[in-house]
Amino acid sequence: MAHNLMAKAGHLSRFIIRLDLIRISLWLIGLTFFTLIVPLAFVGLYETQQERDVMAETMANPAMTAMVGPGNLTNYTVGAMTTHQMLLMTAVVVGLMSILLLTRHTRADEEDGRIEMIRSLPVGRVSYLNASLLVVTGANVALALITGLGLYALGIEGMDLEGSFLYGAALGGTGLVFAGVTAVFAQLSESSRGTIGLSIAVLLIAYLYRAFTDISNETLSWLSPLGWVTKTEAYTANNWWPILLMIGGSAILFILANYLHSIRDLERGFLPSRPGRKAASRFLQSPIGLALRLQRTGLIAWAIGLFVMGASYGSVLGDMESFFEGNELMEQMLQPAEGISLTEQFIPMLLVVIAILATIPPVMAMNKLRGEEKKDRLEHLLVRAVSRTQLMGGYLIISVINGFVMMSLAAIGLWSAGDAVMDGGLDFGMIYGAAMAYYPAILVMIGLAVFLTGIFPKFTNFVWLYLFYSFIVLYLGGLMQFPDWVGQLSPFGHVAQAPIEQVTFLPFFLLCLVAVGLMVIGFVGFNKRDIEG
Repeated sequence: MAHNLMAKAGHLSRFIIRLDLIRISLWLIGLTFFTLIVPLAFVGLYETQQERDVMAETMANPAMTAMVGPGNLTNYTVGAMTTHQMLLMTAVVVGLMSILLLTRHTRADEEDGRIEMIRSLPVGRVSYLNASLLVVTGANVALALITGLGLYALGIEGMDLEGSFLYGAALGGTGLVFAGVTAVFAQLSESSRGTIGLSIAVLLIAYLYRAFTDISNETLSWLSPLGWVTKTEAYTANNWWPILLMIGGSAILFILANYLHSIRDLERGFLPSRPGRKAASRFLQSPIGLALRLQRTGLIAWAIGLFVMGASYGSVLGDMESFFEGNELMEQMLQPAEGISLTEQFIPMLLVVIAILATIPPVMAMNKLRGEEKKDRLEHLLVRAVSRTQLMGGYLIISVINGFVMMSLAAIGLWSAGDAVMDGGLDFGMIYGAAMAYYPAILVMIGLAVFLTGIFPKFTNFVWLYLFYSFIVLYLGGLMQFPDWVGQLSPFGHVAQAPIEQVTFLPFFLLCLVAVGLMVIGFVGFNKRDIEG
């Protein structure tokens, strides 16, 4: 019986690999390059152990612990530094890779009717699900081996074979866990949008929970799969137990997904869907109303997530005050500017990460237009009394408001928690102004999404690559001392880091001008080009 359920799974795996070979290869190349370049840069930047110890002092504060997790700061070798500063962030991206790859060949294929066609062939009931799991598992195992061998091949002192393979295993194990999470949600949700949304929500909750517990009670962070990542302590303690937890947890999730898939009807989910109204409202009958309705759940989830993330970062600011008071080295390294506390000097570092994350939902909202086009849904709207300008304009308005709301909520969360825990409180105007200084950069990213949708629709996903580049150069810019021009290739690199730097009008105006220019060109292109399926 089990054999019949899994019939032709191997053939289907090869089919999926042929479909996704380029996509998987790009993920592996990008993640491997990102992993290998960092320790090489650290070797050049921190040549002596004394310099690395100074860096360890810089990282030994609650804000950095919340952001990147705890690390072995007493023996801060290049390997320990790489693990501490990069492993968790890379693991989050690997989790995202697994979510997107698995959703593509589970709920998305089912939603588009492809699995129904495949099930009409002599294949098992759960064959396609397990073929998808097998391919994603293979991608994560390949990532673990390639990064492990690559790190060891660098020949850097202190980066031994066991630590290198443990580093790679932590990345691959994280991918397996979130592949399992996605496989389960693919059975629970009725749509690919819901599957991705719920899976990313778990990824964000795992990160936020780990951030909070790493500061308050590190033992509780064992309950988060991302907490397992930091517990490996690659290149120092080399703990393999978390890897076994990842493998065991993913196996349980795989089995649960198989069971749920075997007992549900095709194109149905276990989460109940509410029946709609008998008659649509006037707002829903407009292009912007329909677009907002399609994205409502995701927008609410992201709004809550960004507010909580801002609050979680803000909650550590009170601990930083006490940390700085007893640390003479930190007080010497961070000479307070006039009217700016030592704690406030860490705020720009937190806001950069928040701004990058706050850019994701508005860009997703804009890219939804291209997603609807690929599914041949736009023709049904455009053959009616709806112009292309109205259609794209509706998505753009949602996206622009979305970016403003997301950044505002994150800033309010950061201020509310920081004001509650800091002795002298936290100035709302300063926090909100510093956060909203990034809004023009977010508009540029939205404008790029509009431009690509209108002119180069097949390359709309390039905006994610550019956003990832922005994250790398801004997050690593301070650590790896990139030249200024590298950061300025990103719109976020032109934003003044308030409250340390003065926010001026010219960069604000120029970023808005670039954003508007990209949007106008995108609208013109969208009106002139053919609608593609």
